[in-house]
Amino acid sequence: MSDSYLRFANRPFGKFLCSSLGLPVPPVLQRAGDKPWLLVDNIAIEQAAGGLFTAAITSVLGDNETNNANERSNGVVFDASGIENSTALSALYQTLSARISTLNRNAKVVIIGIEPSTLNDVKKRTAQRALLGFVKSLAKELGRKGATANLIYATTDSDSAIAAPLSFFCSKRNVYVTGQVVSVQRADAGANEVEKPLAGKLALVTGATQGIGLAMAKTLRRDGATVIGLDIPGQESGLKTAMNECGGETLALDISSDGAGSAIAEHLGARQLDIIVHNAGVTRDKMLSRMQPQQWDMLMNINLCAIEAVNDYLLSNDLIANGGRIIGVSSISGIAGNVGQTNYATSKAGVIGMVEGLKAPLAQKNITINAVAPGFIETKMTGAVPFLTRQMGRRVCSLSQGGLPIDVAETVAMFAAPQAQGLSGNVLRVCGQNILGA
Repeated sequence: MSDSYLRFANRPFGKFLCSSLGLPVPPVLQRAGDKPWLLVDNIAIEQAAGGLFTAAITSVLGDNETNNANERSNGVVFDASGIENSTALSALYQTLSARISTLNRNAKVVIIGIEPSTLNDVKKRTAQRALLGFVKSLAKELGRKGATANLIYATTDSDSAIAAPLSFFCSKRNVYVTGQVVSVQRADAGANEVEKPLAGKLALVTGATQGIGLAMAKTLRRDGATVIGLDIPGQESGLKTAMNECGGETLALDISSDGAGSAIAEHLGARQLDIIVHNAGVTRDKMLSRMQPQQWDMLMNINLCAIEAVNDYLLSNDLIANGGRIIGVSSISGIAGNVGQTNYATSKAGVIGMVEGLKAPLAQKNITINAVAPGFIETKMTGAVPFLTRQMGRRVCSLSQGGLPIDVAETVAMFAAPQAQGLSGNVLRVCGQNILGA
């Protein structure tokens, strides 16, 4: 559903009226379009003394960087890894406060620091943890300009692993992830095939008939993957139509049924999956005191238990390839909770627990696991939300608008990329820095 308020607020009279009344004027976001692999140009690179990652940053940005401090830019990447104590945080203030006024609309700001949990020096750990508060606050300041600010925590030996999140955060693929942090560790990343990074890969997307799932299928196909779209038998006709749009295969299957794993295996034949995206899910909202057992059981079976069962089957039968990707779909409700969603929030918090719990054992198989946590995304489901609730859902984020299914899909594609081997155990919110649990 289109956002009529956003369109009105960005017309001359609408902008005047909304500004006069103190109402938000949502920025017009510039998405990637038909060249998603391109980085924004004219990005400034800055560093604190002793930065470890500046060379790696330069290798990612290439010809897109600028070093003219007086020139307007489309982004800033700041290597904060050299900040050793709280006093040295002033370098962050001095550099970014001077740069902010020269940033264009829809600019990208990325801070790169050292993963605090890996540091034994308490003063350095304190300073590095402080970066998160800086980024979250800066993202809220920049939201009115449609700009994003994000943080990458890396280990001291993971300079090559920052390529995937850095290139994502510095491109127009990302317009709705802001105020967030990802952690990377040392890994042997795959080759950087820019236009078709997933060529030769086989991906399974559950709940792929429409909305976010269809956007994921199309985006993975755009990046070169062969896609298997899975949905319940009742959606088979729509699923076939959807998969025809992206040249994908169709698998009509209730993911929560007994034997779902073996049915997937039968469809695969001699093949292995390189990517599985657990997108299928339902809502059955009700206050806990009025919730019926079937509203709890059905939702939990689909949203969480089925994911665990399918993962167990595929992993135990070696059906996920070496270097594979498991990507879950959580929700901001699973992070912060929501009224009337004890069942849904429980299932989505469980997805986060699964990501955290499987990170270490899957690393032994060279498989990564991550999740996205969407906020208010413009879909048919949110289009059915009452008008005032829908407007509130759109406005209570730093960007004052809902996201689009492509915003979630682009984040999934980043986790799926060969360069993302150093990303595992992350839950990345795609919510425009929604105030709910932000």
